[in-house]
Amino acid sequence: MATKGQKKANLLDHHSIKHILDESASEVITGRGYVEDVKLSNIRLLLGSVIIVIALFAQFYKKKFPENRDFLLACIALYPFHTFYLFTVCICLIIYTKEKNAILFTYPLTGSFTSTGLVVSSKLPRFSDMYTLTIESADPKSVSANEPVHLTKSVTQWFTKDGVLVEGLFWKEVEALIAQYTKEPKKSK
Repeated sequence: MATKGQKKANLLDHHSIKHILDESASEVITGRGYVEDVKLSNIRLLLGSVIIVIALFAQFYKKKFPENRDFLLACIALYPFHTFYLFTVCICLIIYTKEKNAILFTYPLTGSFTSTGLVVSSKLPRFSDMYTLTIESADPKSVSANEPVHLTKSVTQWFTKDGVLVEGLFWKEVEALIAQYTKEPKKSK
């Protein structure tokens, strides 16, 4: 049974397992001094808020129905074409091109020579126990970008039979992955 500080997952639900592992990986990385970059999330929230404001404006317009008929028809005509498609396509493009499987975006470490942050992404395919954690540069074309590193292991290595995450084991794996990413590449002679 999980005590107060432990994280427990439903072992029959891969979303529950992935959520706990992603949350723990984010804690380890932010605990190492990396600050989370939430710009993309804020943009998505802003676009969603614009959609809601337009819908609320149409719903609570000052005049009652017979008088606001033309205004409502204009809102109904504009909503699917302008608001829904334009902003939803923008949100989908952000998710598809930038976020993908990312669970964490970071700024560069303060005081480091690198000019790019990290993108941490994870995968846990349905009906599989193999969890993949990837750390890569937020700007892969940058001169200071390192090669991406991957960790693929069975989730059974990190959970007890009751579904409690053995954080120490998982944290060591994530810290080793960060160390592997940040180490200096060997220079050829």
